[in-house]
Amino acid sequence: MRFKHLAICAAVFAGGLSVPAVAYDTPPELMMVVPPAPKGKGMVVFYRSATIIGGGISCAVSENSKKISSMGVGRYFVYAAEPGKHSFSVSSEAKDTVTLELEADEVQYVGCRIKMGIMAGRPDLFPAKEADFRANKKLSLSDPKTYGEGVLKPEEIAALAGVTIAAPAAAH
Repeated sequence: MRFKHLAICAAVFAGGLSVPAVAYDTPPELMMVVPPAPKGKGMVVFYRSATIIGGGISCAVSENSKKISSMGVGRYFVYAAEPGKHSFSVSSEAKDTVTLELEADEVQYVGCRIKMGIMAGRPDLFPAKEADFRANKKLSLSDPKTYGEGVLKPEEIAALAGVTIAAPAAAH
């Protein structure tokens, strides 16, 4: 079975397999926008770099076994929560957890990467800095259809950041 996994990886790197098309296009005004935290709440920006490694595997983030959202390659989402201790997890064939102490009006960053596993890639969460997030240059918001409770929707991010989203051009 391991050889089958290696053959799939080789096919992806050779261009023989494609990663599913992205369903959500971030308005250009919201590309990599991180607003200030909502008053009295702490905020976590979860992101995933745009790398080919693990491209077909999603980073589905949960808190207390309840899914918050998921990220494909080159995506991020913004989660607002009450101040205090929070443990976030991702899992596939193995589980990984990161625990943060959120303070009111604070923004923290958590990256997700896919590591090599036995049968499938293994999502890995790690604390990061804003500079790590910004080094990615072109991250887009995750699809709002995957958002659970606490994840800021694009219009909420725009309102908190004071950004106006241009209306889409009319189709002819």
